[in-house]
Amino acid sequence: MDKPLPRFNSLTEALNSIEKTGCVVKGERGVGGGCINSCSILTLSTGRKLFIKRNNSEGEEMFLREASGLSALASVAEAPPVPEVLAYGIDSSFSFLLMEYLEPAAKNNNFWEDFGRSLARMHRYGRNSQCGFTEDNYIGASPQVNSVLDDWIDFFRIRRLEYQLKMARDRGLADSFMQSLVQSVMDNLDQILIPCDKGGASLLHGDLWSGNFITGPQGRACIIDPAVYYGHREADLAMTRLFGAYDPVFYSSYNEEWPLEPGSTERMDLYNLYHMLNHLNLFGGSYAGSVLSIARKYA
Repeated sequence: MDKPLPRFNSLTEALNSIEKTGCVVKGERGVGGGCINSCSILTLSTGRKLFIKRNNSEGEEMFLREASGLSALASVAEAPPVPEVLAYGIDSSFSFLLMEYLEPAAKNNNFWEDFGRSLARMHRYGRNSQCGFTEDNYIGASPQVNSVLDDWIDFFRIRRLEYQLKMARDRGLADSFMQSLVQSVMDNLDQILIPCDKGGASLLHGDLWSGNFITGPQGRACIIDPAVYYGHREADLAMTRLFGAYDPVFYSSYNEEWPLEPGSTERMDLYNLYHMLNHLNLFGGSYAGSVLSIARKYA
């Protein structure tokens, strides 16, 4: 972040700092969409609306990492819009993150084209010489290790697949067959994946399934809940297909803005092995079949 995010010891203190005047919460409306945090829209006595996430006191670190990720995305010109982060802190027994409320609107006529092109520009102009990020963060509720490495394939093997597989093994969620199969995939990565594009690793949202964009003001796509790091842009696009693909116009517009390398479609499932392993660790054995299905394809 360009400047430290203000931390407050109460929600009231944070709200008064943001509004620069005494104010109270006049209304609160809960919103769904997440299984980790409690989310609401606050209406203040000044008439302003803010978006708040709450968690227990241990969630403060997670909120700070989310804020850092949103700041990184916002720093790239022409990237999809993100909500501005305003403050975070702990109030009594709960931690909180306060953000700009993005008033929803109907999708505009160029919604998918604009979304595809703006994501391509974010990937193209948000670059770094190494893979990883300045700090670790979270993918859902799981730790995401971002210690930098020069090589993308090594990074994906060690920081993504190996880390999640070890977690699953330690939790008794990966039997010897799954471990052997995923290890075979990791051994084959050099023959399947390709290095990052010339110019370095791309800034990735990191968790860009269909639940992590919203239709904001002017009917544009706004991206939320990131798990950012620098890596291969194909990994972001793979996640957009995991739980129901985006509109085809999104993909064709992305490819017009910055064409993908040949064979990208065949690599998509492999990138999602990381997310299936994470879902196995988060939600249990019901995801074992999905892990095995992808691993068999690339072992």
